Amino acid sequence: MSLTLVAPQTEAAATTLAPREQEALQHIAAGCTYLQTARHMGLSKHTVDAYLRRIRAKLNINTTAEMTRLAISLGL
Repeated sequence: MSLTLVAPQTEAAATTLAPREQEALQHIAAGCTYLQTARHMGLSKHTVDAYLRRIRAKLNINTTAEMTRLAISLGL
C-alpha cells in the first residue's frame, strides 16, 4: 500500500481564501506563532485561530506543514 499526497489546486485556493486568511497564512508559513501573527495583524489570537481553522476546512488540509506548502505554492 502506498500513500499519495494530493496538493490542493493553487488557483482554487487563491480564490477561495479571503485576504485576511491569506495574510494569516503568510505569517504562519513564515514561522510566526498565533500570538505573533495576531500582533502583526492587530487581532486576537482567537481570531487568528478562527482564520486558520477556516483555511483548513475550506481546503481540506490538516497540518501546519500543509498550510506552509500551500503558502509557498501561492507565492505568499
